[in-house]
Amino acid sequence: MAKNLFAAKHFHDEEAARHWFEKARWPSGPVCPHCKSPKHYVTKKPGRYRCANKECRKDFTVMTGSVMERSHAKLTQWAMAFYLAASSKKGFSANQLQRALGCQYNTAWFLHHRVMEAMRQGGLETDPLGGDGKIVEADETYYGKTEKPLPRSRGRIPKPTKRGKSGPADKRPIIALVERGGRVRSFYTGVADKMTVTQIVRENIDRESRLHTDESRLYHGSGTYFAKHETIKHSRREYVRGDVHTNTVEGYFSIFKRGMKGVYQHCSEKHLHRYLAEFDFRYNHREALGINDEMRTIAAIQAGEGKRLTYR
Repeated sequence: MAKNLFAAKHFHDEEAARHWFEKARWPSGPVCPHCKSPKHYVTKKPGRYRCANKECRKDFTVMTGSVMERSHAKLTQWAMAFYLAASSKKGFSANQLQRALGCQYNTAWFLHHRVMEAMRQGGLETDPLGGDGKIVEADETYYGKTEKPLPRSRGRIPKPTKRGKSGPADKRPIIALVERGGRVRSFYTGVADKMTVTQIVRENIDRESRLHTDESRLYHGSGTYFAKHETIKHSRREYVRGDVHTNTVEGYFSIFKRGMKGVYQHCSEKHLHRYLAEFDFRYNHREALGINDEMRTIAAIQAGEGKRLTYR
């Protein structure tokens, strides 16, 4: 029988929410966010601890040193925001969160963007995708119009990225690398040229991997960097040849675009990388890898450690 997590006490009771967050963030007990010492004192105020390290002695709560720091929102609201972000395959909007919490829109927007920041991997994932005998698919797509379109010289014909087609100059280019059966890593780049794409591919894929792409000119010459570079020719209506295809990365783009068009509908260019990070996080913690909604929510809370997001 399916478990109704919305009925859980931590969505409705502030004290239960505090214990839930503490268990998620500190499975072995409170740890000082300032000096990382596990030794602490319990103060008279519930949920507030004091570091026992004589060189620190600072007070802290479960919100200190995370995306929740200095927030006036209730922990029950944070719990709902994290759960909705983790359990909604195609994303959740600030308007949806506002209706669920019955709060003002600016509060919902505040929570939404900080949960997305928690999901952002940033420089935490330094290990390359793929490996010996593994397949990594690479592809690019374009979503939304750029706020400042790149100028094109008069009379200059754009060099095609695929046979007969050129990458739109007025749209936002997105590059995605998908390890088949594993993780995804996507990037928003100001321009999708060969130099940019080559750098992304070389820095994020193991040299022993097999690289699968379409016939885009952006990947020409990539075979020198990897064990094998195999292409699929969509222009000839070829979509699968043995185990060579780019269907996995195109499936990821499909989820991303359905979410952006159906749920978010609009996002500014400066925040696009946060939305990509959110879709990356859910894909990398999907059910096919044995991770359910509750485990994904806990992973998002733990990923918010040491991150702050301010707009000043």
